[in-house]
Amino acid sequence: MTDQRPIKSPREIAPLTLPAWTYRNAELNELEYEALFRPSWQFACHVNQVKNVGDFVTLDLLRDSIVVLRGKDNELRAFMNVCRHRGAKLLDGAGACKARVTCPYHGWSYNLRGELAGMPAEKTVPGADKKQLGLRAVELEILCGLVFVSVVPGGPSLTEMWKDYIHLLEPYKLEEMVPLEEPWIESWACNWKVGVDNNLENYHVPVGHPGYDRLLDSDLGGFMNEHGVAGSKSTLRDKLSSQWSERMYQQMAPDLNDALPEDVRKSWMFFTMPPNIGIDIYGDSMDVFQFLPLTAETCTVRYPIFVRPDARREMKVLRYLNARINRQVSAEDKLLSERVQVGLNSHGFEFGPLSEYEGCIHDFHDRVRKACPVTTLPEAPAPGALRQVNDRMLRGADIAAA
Repeated sequence: MTDQRPIKSPREIAPLTLPAWTYRNAELNELEYEALFRPSWQFACHVNQVKNVGDFVTLDLLRDSIVVLRGKDNELRAFMNVCRHRGAKLLDGAGACKARVTCPYHGWSYNLRGELAGMPAEKTVPGADKKQLGLRAVELEILCGLVFVSVVPGGPSLTEMWKDYIHLLEPYKLEEMVPLEEPWIESWACNWKVGVDNNLENYHVPVGHPGYDRLLDSDLGGFMNEHGVAGSKSTLRDKLSSQWSERMYQQMAPDLNDALPEDVRKSWMFFTMPPNIGIDIYGDSMDVFQFLPLTAETCTVRYPIFVRPDARREMKVLRYLNARINRQVSAEDKLLSERVQVGLNSHGFEFGPLSEYEGCIHDFHDRVRKACPVTTLPEAPAPGALRQVNDRMLRGADIAAA
């Protein structure tokens, strides 16, 4: 039996939502990155993208670049992707290193354990202790084949955060998956929290995603545990859709997903993890939906897709149908989120009451308020004062707790 915390009713939580100013303030965007993103688990890659010695994948966040690297001892490690000499970025994208990571600026090189291995004209750098100049390590953990990194250590492990729901992931054999194609990455004209808010609820599905509504019997309420990991299960409808790609998917999926247990062949699982991760699992594939902040009113959406190896022509057709359906859903989500951002700039706008189907938004907003208490203020502090006000509020909270 899953140990899960009931999603709170809007009537049980005050204030209802974050103030509108928190979705358009540049100083807050920087603060949220420090307080929410750097200590959180961020998806980097799948283990099968870094299978061989020297394989690497990079992840670029707002201010930090991270590299995941397979060592000669076959261990995966993560490091800050920056040279310890003058700060040049070391690697881009994904690829393979033979034996060392070499800085493109002055040629400082690091072995696959992150240790400084070479310095051109080393005698001209007196007093340099190579043992102290290795790459900065970053925390790494693997969940069902998915590799996550955390720049600031000390929070709960992925195993702890997901312990209630691991059994729901296991039937889909995520650890066997490989990338379907290059990750889809695009910019959305909205604050990152607008995208997350949208991804945290199914209340908008019947109106905002008519294709999903034709295709799926969706759980609008969902479930959530104490760590804010939330999910919902949707099932392919028995009534066939009027749209051809959806109808074909409904007809083909149950038989083609024969590698899975029968009770999940028609199921789609949607998970979220604070502050910004979505994991969508289908019988034929999986994607990770990751909202990364750019400016106060723009974000990057990173959307890699993974599949179990299966060369059947029919499975390729099924994946094409899935991609067609979900690219349309993603386009709808982008449009909806950008429309919300436009509305958030309206003078005097504040959010209205939320549905009980939007309970996960409350948990997310509570986490933002805890990390950045300045977001409890109805109006933004004066320009240049936000961080100082937030620090003062944090000190006050600490005094009250003591």
